[in-house]
Amino acid sequence: MLQPPHSSLQVADVPHQRVPVRDRNQDAPWHTEAVCRRDEAGLFFAPSKEPTAARLSREETAKRVCARCPVMVECREHALVQPEPYGVWGGLTAAERRVVLARRRRRDMELKKAARGTIAAAG
Repeated sequence: MLQPPHSSLQVADVPHQRVPVRDRNQDAPWHTEAVCRRDEAGLFFAPSKEPTAARLSREETAKRVCARCPVMVECREHALVQPEPYGVWGGLTAAERRVVLARRRRRDMELKKAARGTIAAAG
């Protein structure tokens, strides 16, 4: 069942630390196990001047592919660290990744501010 677009943003905030999820050959790059390697790249990247309804449908289809991928977390983290400006990576669109990155920056600033306050209070 498809989720409304706003609900995906609520679960898009992933832990800042990289979470290892695979026990397979750790020497192989994560992307060698990506499910999307078997799908058309057009599913994950928008054609120019794509109508909104078509984009939303394509992105939901791409997210369903991501949901069954064994390296989704690694892919998502790669797209956030790079940062990848286009496409669906790790089950997130570019807009959703911008939201996650903004939340991380805000959280990091709050943690630094709290740490400075703790140091000042201890001094």
